[in-house]
Amino acid sequence: MSLYAQRGVSAQKEEVHAAIQHLDQGLYPNAFCKLYADFLGGDQNYINIMHADGAGTKSILAYIYWKETGDASVWKGIAQDAIAMNLDDLLCVGIYDQILFSSTIDRNKLLINGEVISEVINGTQSFFETLKEFGVQISFLGGETADVGDVVRTIAVNGTMTARWPKSKLITNDLIAPGQVIVGFSSYGQAKYETAYNSGLGSNGLTSARHDVLSKEYATKYPETFEPSLANEVVYIGKNKVTDTIDIPGFGNIQVGKLLLSPTRTYAPLVKAILSKHFDAVKGMIHCSGGGQTKCMKYLPGPMRIVKDHFLEVPPIFKLIQENSGANAREMYQVFNMGHRLEIFTNEMDAAALIEIAASLGIEAQIIGRVEASDTKELVLKGSFGTETFSY
Repeated sequence: MSLYAQRGVSAQKEEVHAAIQHLDQGLYPNAFCKLYADFLGGDQNYINIMHADGAGTKSILAYIYWKETGDASVWKGIAQDAIAMNLDDLLCVGIYDQILFSSTIDRNKLLINGEVISEVINGTQSFFETLKEFGVQISFLGGETADVGDVVRTIAVNGTMTARWPKSKLITNDLIAPGQVIVGFSSYGQAKYETAYNSGLGSNGLTSARHDVLSKEYATKYPETFEPSLANEVVYIGKNKVTDTIDIPGFGNIQVGKLLLSPTRTYAPLVKAILSKHFDAVKGMIHCSGGGQTKCMKYLPGPMRIVKDHFLEVPPIFKLIQENSGANAREMYQVFNMGHRLEIFTNEMDAAALIEIAASLGIEAQIIGRVEASDTKELVLKGSFGTETFSY
């Protein structure tokens, strides 16, 4: 059993998918998000969407860093995480503007004070103002902040996004087909709309990242940060403190805590630019979130083989996690994005234009794979780690 599973987490969410398998799949079953008829406007040419996601257990990392350093500003990053995990899912169906957002914050008031709540709420508005500068309009409708210490150990930061969008501007993944290439867009570095180096970790796999990298001392100091029934051998098994530093080429020494807490990069400015200029070139989009590099297999319109054999360089944060945990490549690529969190399926002749737009925003991109004909759904990952094959 993987360390991820031993900690009570599933990268593939098998039980969740089993529970929802008989639910209505919406108008476009292969789309990255569930899309419905336009109940709000009554126009058959439009769809409605309501989508929920959040920062997950990354808020526990923020809690430890805040307690260790007194730096409350990291909570602004948690606000961005909750937004980006919603927004970048919507991007993958083509929605990048005129969005409504409502937040849900559950906290243990005995441990999480008003300063933290203020940083999260104001961080939410600040991030929307940054996105507005790049033409992405999101209205903050408030939400619910609840004191539920009997339910939540520290704090959970989540949100819901709602939009109405024309069917003619949707990306449904129905056009993914053999012969196409896959462009991967880096999750790390510093995009022109970011103020600091981004480790690329995002908001998935943070249970493993936290326990694999941080040292056992945090289990004693902050027992509220983990499930008490977990076996001692999977709790905070790493060698690092949050204040340890790692040299990141071109950016200098950065604290381990800050690398783990890098706010999830949104691709909204990039996707808006791509879809505004090259909509017809985009055949499908995948947000490599839960499930990492295997995520794409859930959204293929039929039997085909996905081959990814030209990955971007693996950024330091994932190397640190693997060194601490000893996890094999198969588990790492199933849990983490490993360097790119957005994939666009396109024709080879159109790939260069998408890569050029990414470069203009300071985002590294390249063709990382291709789609091949097959009688079954199959995923092949190749790299310095060897070859890993997944059948579906």
